[in-house]
Amino acid sequence: MLHGWGMNAAVWNQDPRHGWNGLNQHRIELPGHGESPFHAHLDDLWRWADVCLEAAPPRAIWLGWSLGGLVAMAAALRAPKRVAGLILLTATPRFVQATDWMPAMPEATLEQFHAALTGDPSGTLARFLALQVQGSEEARETLRLLRRELATRPDADPAALSLGLDLLRDEDLRGPLPDIRCPALWLFGSQDALVPARVAERIELLMPQAQVQIIQGAAHAPHLSHPGETGEAVRAFLTGLGVDPES
Repeated sequence: MLHGWGMNAAVWNQDPRHGWNGLNQHRIELPGHGESPFHAHLDDLWRWADVCLEAAPPRAIWLGWSLGGLVAMAAALRAPKRVAGLILLTATPRFVQATDWMPAMPEATLEQFHAALTGDPSGTLARFLALQVQGSEEARETLRLLRRELATRPDADPAALSLGLDLLRDEDLRGPLPDIRCPALWLFGSQDALVPARVAERIELLMPQAQVQIIQGAAHAPHLSHPGETGEAVRAFLTGLGVDPES
C-alpha cells in the first residue's frame, strides 16, 4: 500500500469494515515520507520503485494512491513477477497536461506548488490537501480525516517533497503502460480536481484488459470520502483474483 505525495502510511487508518480487512497489509512509506529515510541518490521514479520493492514481500497485490500509484506502476514494470495485481487509486500514467493528454493538471499548477514549497512547506501541503478534496460531497470531513491521520506520523522531508513534485510533473508512463500484464483495477473520483475522471477513457484504450471504475461524488481521496464504495470495488477485484479479503 503506497500513499500519495506529502502523505504517509497513516492515510490507510480507516474503518476496517470498509477496507481490505483480513488481508496482510504492508504499508510502505515513500522515500522521505513518514519514517522512510530520504537520500540524495533517490532521484528518479525507478529508484523510488526499487526502495519500495525492497520493503515489499516477494509477491503481492500493490495498491497505490496518486503518486503512490505511479510508483506502483513502475514497480510492476521493474519486477513483473513480484506484482500479482495492481489497484490504482486516483492515479494516472501522466499527471500534467500535454497536447495529446488534456485530462490532467495544468503544468503551471505544479510549478506554483514547487515555487511555494521552499518558502512555506506546511502551507503548501495544506493547500494541496484542500485541492485533493475539492468538489467531493464529503470535502470537509475528508479534509479533517487527512489532517488528523497525517499528524500521527513525522513530517515529510522537504527535499523528498520537491522531488515528488518533479516526478508528478515529468514522468510519463503512457508508453510502457500496455506492458503491464498483471490484473489491474483503476478507481477514479467523479469530482477529482487533480486526476480528472476522464482519464478512465484513456486507460480503457491503453489497458483494455484492466477494470476501470468511477466513484460518483468522490474527489482525489475516495478511500476516505467514500470508503464503502471504494472497499466494495477492491473486494470485488480481489474476489475475481481468487483472493478472499475476509479470510
